[in-house]
Amino acid sequence: MLKHTLLASLLFLGAATTLSAQTLKLATYNIRYDNKRDTANAWGKRVPYLTKLVRFQDFDVFGTQEVLYNQLQDMAGQLPGYAHVGVGRDDGKQAGEFSTIFYKKDKFDLLQQGTFWLSPTSATPSKGWDAALPRICSWAHLRDKGTGFTFYFFNTHFDHVGKEARRESSKLILAKVKEMAGTTPAILTGDFNIDQRNESYTILSTSGTLKDAYQTAQVVYAPNGTFNGFDPMRKTDARIDHIFLSPAFTATRYGILTDTYSGGKTPSDHYPVAVEVQYSTKKK
Repeated sequence: MLKHTLLASLLFLGAATTLSAQTLKLATYNIRYDNKRDTANAWGKRVPYLTKLVRFQDFDVFGTQEVLYNQLQDMAGQLPGYAHVGVGRDDGKQAGEFSTIFYKKDKFDLLQQGTFWLSPTSATPSKGWDAALPRICSWAHLRDKGTGFTFYFFNTHFDHVGKEARRESSKLILAKVKEMAGTTPAILTGDFNIDQRNESYTILSTSGTLKDAYQTAQVVYAPNGTFNGFDPMRKTDARIDHIFLSPAFTATRYGILTDTYSGGKTPSDHYPVAVEVQYSTKKK
């Protein structure tokens, strides 16, 4: 009996030591489209600070919203360590806003990528339900070059007008995550244009497939909400930019980064949300 107990203990310890905890730094950032009326907060003035923030925080993967093609080129030029995926929402090429995913090209292999529209005709450029504009979700299937760990990263921007569109978009994305990722770990980032009290948020956060990192993180730093309107004095507890995680990830740190520059200017009219997560892989 003692031999069997000892053998079982050794097998248990051996199995336990085959797992290794790994860390990823993630973010979502609505960068504010290049609006020529934003004279005091013009894109050309903001982009150096926005990209320096990204480099300093050293995100592994991050989703962006409201990215026009010229902004994508500017960001790519100032973030040489990152590759990116995504298409313009108007034509599936370069027209309209992108929901671009940036990832460290020396850390990850891109296995697959794509974009679907938030509409009943999700395979082609289209508006869905009562949305005011075409809306998309871009995705990347990534593999960590060091560990072999694979995961899906989805990034979206919900409509700002259509209540039905936001509700149906939540349902569509959940269906796509289940269909495409299956049991593979998944991350969803975006500007959802809904705060934590909205029914469309609840559809996602209580789905069992994904959970808001804010709800589960061990350390939370949220001194403000996520929309600032280029006014750092604006105070709210509403979070409309979110990072959702599948159960494979454990959120250890969550932060809304309220950085300013030049006497109180913000790099965007949204604050970025940053999350540090852990996941387990088998040791080689």
